[in-house]
Amino acid sequence: MFVQIGQFLIETLFGFFVYLLLLRFYMQVLRAPFRNPIGEFVAALTNWAVLPARRVTPGLFGLDLASLLLAWLVEILMRLAMAWMRGVSLAAAPGAAFAMLALLAVIELARLSLNLLIGVVIVQVVISWVNPHAPFAPIFDALTRPFYRVFRRFIPAIGNIDLSPLFVLIVAQVLQIALTSLSLKASTLF
Repeated sequence: MFVQIGQFLIETLFGFFVYLLLLRFYMQVLRAPFRNPIGEFVAALTNWAVLPARRVTPGLFGLDLASLLLAWLVEILMRLAMAWMRGVSLAAAPGAAFAMLALLAVIELARLSLNLLIGVVIVQVVISWVNPHAPFAPIFDALTRPFYRVFRRFIPAIGNIDLSPLFVLIVAQVLQIALTSLSLKASTLF
């Protein structure tokens, strides 16, 4: 029982921080505005780790690699803590164990990125129906527009209803199924 509680707390705290780091990374990649409550919230909760990491990890082509690297490292630490709580020993082959943890962390970051995309698309769709001029609308629009653009080229609006969010969700779910299967296979090796 205590192991389950500990694992739940670790997954919740570490997972929340990983989502914040990924959101910060994607907000910068997609040029989403940070001058809003969501952007300020993300920056306030991640600056303590990202700003010092930028001194060591410079950006590349305008990408904030420090945020992405920190998300990857936090995911590795979370997986390591979960294995330790289950009583898994990594002393027998530390190099192979770290390589497996690093690979599993990459797969999980891709899966979490898809979760983030699905959540942002759903919120953006609801905002566009309820109040398209809401203060949060520009940030969600900036985070979803590049994904919608791919489908808007081929699928026209039908009766003034844009179906591109539906197709983004379908593709994200298909990719998520594949990544979850890959993650389960990788975690059984560990």
